Amino acid sequence: MSGSVGRAAAALLRWGRGAGGGGLRGPGVRAAGSGGCGGGSAEQLDAMVKKDKVVVFLKGTPEQPQCGFSNAVVQILRLHGVRDYAAYNVLDDPQLRQGIKDYSNWPTIPQVYLNGEFVGGCDILLQMHQNGDLVEELKKLGIRSALLDEKKDQDSK
Repeated sequence: MSGSVGRAAAALLRWGRGAGGGGLRGPGVRAAGSGGCGGGSAEQLDAMVKKDKVVVFLKGTPEQPQCGFSNAVVQILRLHGVRDYAAYNVLDDPQLRQGIKDYSNWPTIPQVYLNGEFVGGCDILLQMHQNGDLVEELKKLGIRSALLDEKKDQDSK
């Protein structure tokens, strides 16, 4: 991770902890686990990533991420008010962990999918958050970013 992206991720994580870091799950977040499906086949993975508008493969769960990068992805989604998404814990299933890497041709976890399309990992999602692209991508999915409401509230003061 580049220095500036790493510093931004660290700042985001500090912000998330200071802003009532508990209760990350919120309504609609489904810690889907691996579903016991041995999620290694391309067909199974294709179905998993297309089942929901927002799908995240991470280490741990949204309530208890097991690495800083997974935590950063959860925090970014939380900042935008994304509450309805599927989260798959790759630590529960080694076949799923390797399978999703092969499926996306991306070597690391977490991995984020929007509307069945691979977006990237923590660094890409953080970049999209910083430059405003994530707000636009969420809008395409019919999800209004909570940051738009926050900005509107600040503008009206």
